[in-house]
Amino acid sequence: MNKYSNTRPNVLLVVTDQQRFDTLGCYGNPYIDTPNLDRFAAEGVLFENGYCQAPVCTPSRASFLTGRYPRTTRCRANGQSIPPDERLVSRVLADYGYYCSLVGKLHLAPCGPSACPIHEKRIDDGFTEFHWAHNPSGIGNCGLPESGGTYWSGNEYSHWLFKRGKKYQYPDFDKMGYVKIGMDEEDHFTKWCIDRAIDSIRYFAEEKRQMPEFNSPPWFYNINIFDPHHAFDPPKRLLEKYLARAEKLPLPKYLEGELAEKTIFQKQDHASAYNNTSTPHHFSFDEMNGDDHRMIKAAYYAMVELIDIQFGRLMQALEETGEIENTIVIFTSDHGEMLGDHGIYLKGPYFYEGMVHVPLIMSWKGHFMQGARLNTLVELTDLVPTIEEFCIGRIEDGVQGRSLAGILTGDEPPESHRSSVYSEYYEAMPWHTAPEAYGTMVYDGRYKLSRFHTSKEGELYDLKNDPDEFHNLWDDSAYSDIKIRMLELLADRMADTVDPFPVATDKW
Repeated sequence: MNKYSNTRPNVLLVVTDQQRFDTLGCYGNPYIDTPNLDRFAAEGVLFENGYCQAPVCTPSRASFLTGRYPRTTRCRANGQSIPPDERLVSRVLADYGYYCSLVGKLHLAPCGPSACPIHEKRIDDGFTEFHWAHNPSGIGNCGLPESGGTYWSGNEYSHWLFKRGKKYQYPDFDKMGYVKIGMDEEDHFTKWCIDRAIDSIRYFAEEKRQMPEFNSPPWFYNINIFDPHHAFDPPKRLLEKYLARAEKLPLPKYLEGELAEKTIFQKQDHASAYNNTSTPHHFSFDEMNGDDHRMIKAAYYAMVELIDIQFGRLMQALEETGEIENTIVIFTSDHGEMLGDHGIYLKGPYFYEGMVHVPLIMSWKGHFMQGARLNTLVELTDLVPTIEEFCIGRIEDGVQGRSLAGILTGDEPPESHRSSVYSEYYEAMPWHTAPEAYGTMVYDGRYKLSRFHTSKEGELYDLKNDPDEFHNLWDDSAYSDIKIRMLELLADRMADTVDPFPVATDKW
């Protein structure tokens, strides 16, 4: 046990889907309104260099919910089930008396019609409350409505709409091209997620107030918002707000001709997102004009602002119930979105900043530093050991991340945490073939090296002199020594993911 053993705070883990780091005002974006998350960052700790361990949903989520790397968890691809012997942080906390709840997606198993009749197949995950909905559109509802499916399945968002006399309206894919008008704010999936969490927070607080003699258990609540994942379909009010600003929005970061020195996978996805031959020309960059790019960015930013509005309601509920000083709040995302940068939309086998660099903000009023902005390199694997150290006073065997506890409280210097971050892609989506996509990445704070093991290609960027990652230095002889050093570091980090976990060192 350590000095945090008796704290036992609540934990509120808020995870968005496919949100890049540079989409909040507190991360320097001047085009978006996110006052609630900006205030949250000003009252807590903002990590300027937080990185996910996979640029795709399932392997990333398996990683940050276990504190282990994708190939260690053996959950390396969308549509793959996490092995039943993996221990989510919710299972660990439940074993120590926490009441654990989830709302929204989990995505640690296949989520389509084969998941019927209830929801995606679960392992012993520790969640007592499980308000599951993979996404708002009906996937996981025993088939889509037009194919004879029903809304009466495990998708609780659909149930919520039904009880209010409504149902999900599929965005009109014809009228606005790449951008859609989504559900109204009052009926939105994001609001449903926050409503469920607020209901529980208020219930727990009222139970504690009415029965002070009852030793109420601490709680862990995992909120999983689907936005700003595509389709780009925010509510009409917010979409119109950002479309009015569209002319001022910058175009994607794309240098004409840059793909000539990039990998085969980027060239494929430039022509059609996901290289999906069943939907050719899907977000084909060369078929889009400046208005298309700015409209997509406007819709994406509108979705982020809705997240901010609902996050503000969540924090207000913590304040009003008096739970703010008892609760660790974490805001992050599973991975990013290319948003047209480098001529690519959506996600895939690449490790650009827009793809693996995610927002990460943490707060615990009265316990964590206030208003701190830290440059330290952080992995999402570090969330589980941090939570475990504060909540149960120990870090479970097999956890590979490193606790941020001492850094958050100011007891340890931030520069002592990590000297590199590591990410993986192991054929995480099935559409890249001939060759299949297997890639690994390491970043030391200046140089980023990616190796694609099947195509025998690589990328090397100097982010100090080329922060937009335009110029691939892989074949530049002037960088041969740096390339060798980074390949050695990549090999070390790959060895670091062996399970059972090897003896930790300070080298990496």
